[in-house]
Amino acid sequence: MELDDKEKQASLDVAEDARQTAWKAPSFVAELFKGNFNWDHIHPFPTQSAEDKKIGDDYIEVLRTILEKYIDPSEVDRSGEIPQEGLDALAAAGTYGMKVSKDYGGLGFSQTNYSRACGFMSSYCASTAAGITAHQSIGVPQPIKLFGTKEQKEKFLPRIAKGAVTAFALTEPDAGSDPANMVTTATLTEDGKHYIINGQKLWITNGTKCELMVVMACTPSITVRGKEKKQISAFVVETDTPGFEVVHRCDFMGIRGIQNGLLNFDNVKVPAENIIGKPGEGLKIALVTLNTGRLSIPAASAGGGKAAILAGSKWARERVQWGAPIGKHQSTAHKLATIAADTLAMDAVTWLTCSMADAGGSDIRIEAAMAKYFTTVSGCRIADDFLQLRGGRGYETAESLAMRGEDPIPAERMVRDARISRIVEGTDEIMRLFIAREAMDTHVRQIMPLMMPGGNKMKHFFTSFLPFYASWYPKQWLPSGGGYATNHLNARNRSHLRFIAKHTKKLARVMFHSMAKYQQKLEREQIIMANFVDVGTDLFTMAAVLSYTDGLLATVDEKVELQQLVDLFCTDARDRIKANLKAVRSNHNNLYTRVANDSMAGKFDWLCEGIYTDVPPGYQKYMNQSIDAFEAKHGKKAGAAKEEVAVEPASVE
Repeated sequence: MELDDKEKQASLDVAEDARQTAWKAPSFVAELFKGNFNWDHIHPFPTQSAEDKKIGDDYIEVLRTILEKYIDPSEVDRSGEIPQEGLDALAAAGTYGMKVSKDYGGLGFSQTNYSRACGFMSSYCASTAAGITAHQSIGVPQPIKLFGTKEQKEKFLPRIAKGAVTAFALTEPDAGSDPANMVTTATLTEDGKHYIINGQKLWITNGTKCELMVVMACTPSITVRGKEKKQISAFVVETDTPGFEVVHRCDFMGIRGIQNGLLNFDNVKVPAENIIGKPGEGLKIALVTLNTGRLSIPAASAGGGKAAILAGSKWARERVQWGAPIGKHQSTAHKLATIAADTLAMDAVTWLTCSMADAGGSDIRIEAAMAKYFTTVSGCRIADDFLQLRGGRGYETAESLAMRGEDPIPAERMVRDARISRIVEGTDEIMRLFIAREAMDTHVRQIMPLMMPGGNKMKHFFTSFLPFYASWYPKQWLPSGGGYATNHLNARNRSHLRFIAKHTKKLARVMFHSMAKYQQKLEREQIIMANFVDVGTDLFTMAAVLSYTDGLLATVDEKVELQQLVDLFCTDARDRIKANLKAVRSNHNNLYTRVANDSMAGKFDWLCEGIYTDVPPGYQKYMNQSIDAFEAKHGKKAGAAKEEVAVEPASVE
């Protein structure tokens, strides 16, 4: 059903209020979108210190011992269960407290070492890694570390460091990427000592077994200048509290060992001191947490690429068809080469953003989102290409291969496990929208005051808008000029660097022209915004690759081979950048919209004749059992409308 303008605006307002509005530190990518290529911001490449690297190296060996002793990834995939003795051993080794400060009993790892550990675990058993990262990247530890009070840190962090599993509960059955639809409520008791939480949360990883979780819930709305403003707040909830119930554990196509489910909160009484931050700051806390929380996913994606390189290269050498190794056939060579080039790029953006997080002094909200977006899309494509390269053996399970004496390479499981990465912690679509909004922030600040009702538009136009664009716009047509040292780079890489600098300015111009053309309607042109994001992502990744490999070229023996790898990625990226910029001005995006509207209106139902469309009897049986169980327990019909808690909005002028 089409949302009316008021509902759409309410959703946009909630998302806008959750943004970090201030840029308190420089951002390489934010400047890139403004037409400024600040090479010196990422070069020389920030390498991990030898001391910190040794800490990570030693811990990975600890993880290797535990994983090999207690956890069989094939059995986890088959049974959907991670052995408890393995989880206990990880807890004893401090795995649940990798990012918890040593002051509270944790390991106090750098972001780089934490991501390295997560990447290693993911390459062995993705389910185990997913549970750890959901606990530590977005669960209770990170928001408490960033926004918790001293008392909250002292109460919860030592428990977490010892192995208390945590979760993050935002999504609801009818509220996913649009939190304006959230209906879970948190109502303050009359004495002000507790909040009473009611509602349901869905797809909460670790939710079926955790001790603690961050729960997002609606607290009373406030009125700001006559307009009601939805408030979403964050709470730490202990799952042994009466009223909390695990309704269902979900089962998925991949990472089948994760404990993820549907949760119910029925008058769950939470101490008022368990609120994180202030009322209404929940979504902002979630977004800030995700800035670094997302960085474990790129490490896992890059790990999958490395596994594909090793197994794919071996198979391409050994498998002979039509009188030659399959790697000699160009169609296979294309896959093998692209896997290697994209894996290099994934490594570059992963360790660049992790290093930025460790060093501080940079606002990495866009860089982290781009790293997640680029590596997960690339990682899924690599997994699919690797499966195709392996042919029938790619589609066969590792267990079946082992049973008939072949290398147990889990290509099909890699595809299934990798696919969730493009959904969890921000879908591709949400990542693009998030990046696009942050990329356009400079222009939004200048243009929106001229479009919004009220205010002194003439004053803003002459004192801010006109002076800014009179200076900024002509610069986007001037030669890049450089201003950074490139003489030590070889000629080919200098060419790639010049391309980045030139197309940084072109991207800024095209974005400005599109904003002028579409104005407020630009938010509807999501494919064009995706073009912008893809151009910016490729420019950022090219720059990361050039900086990353500049140091490697001085140390590796395979200098020619590494340069070819750099050339391949950068050349492919240049082609994509040109194509995306062309697509902004020449496209048939409206045709997609018209055909999609026809599909939703049932105009193509005739195309679907001859298929089975009913719910199979086996599934219907499960559905009926679920409905009967609900009605028996709650004494009312399943699907009945929930009673809403009426809350009077407070007034804030």
